[in-house]
Amino acid sequence: MTQPELVLDHPMRAVRLGKVVVNMAVGTSGERLANAAKILEELTGQKPSFRKAKRTIREFGIRKGENIAAVVTLRGRRAVEFLKRVFEAINYTIKARSIDDYGNISFGISEHIIIPGTKYDPEMGIFGFDVNIVLERPGFRVARRRRKRNKIGKKHRLIPREESIAFLEKVFGVKVVYE
Repeated sequence: MTQPELVLDHPMRAVRLGKVVVNMAVGTSGERLANAAKILEELTGQKPSFRKAKRTIREFGIRKGENIAAVVTLRGRRAVEFLKRVFEAINYTIKARSIDDYGNISFGISEHIIIPGTKYDPEMGIFGFDVNIVLERPGFRVARRRRKRNKIGKKHRLIPREESIAFLEKVFGVKVVYE
């Protein structure tokens, strides 16, 4: 399966899916975080990575360095399949304010059980999570590669909101709602 993309006037101006980051922030470590990680692994089919607290917050009982969230980064085929299921759960609608000028789309899911194909397990509980979609253009590898790394110019890095919306509508059939 090829990478879904929206081709514009020039092949290097095409917009494509870079990655999808799924974040399940629990706020505490222990059994609750383990359950969240297990659910995240079931949803995405990939083992989650844990994120640590940056500082101690005594009121919430959080210590610096304690695991408080689970994160998964999806690319390629897995990202597309996951997004199709998530968009189905939110009725293929996204608010326009969820899209920024750099090709990033962020939205939240309040309960993981609304995603098709997931079953409620009372021992695990119900968790919400955030989905961050990163769109990019061809040539973004220049900023990530190891040898001869370089910056990407602002005109190439900027993906206008209109292009992001066009990508979502063409590739996933998502309707963007203006409030």
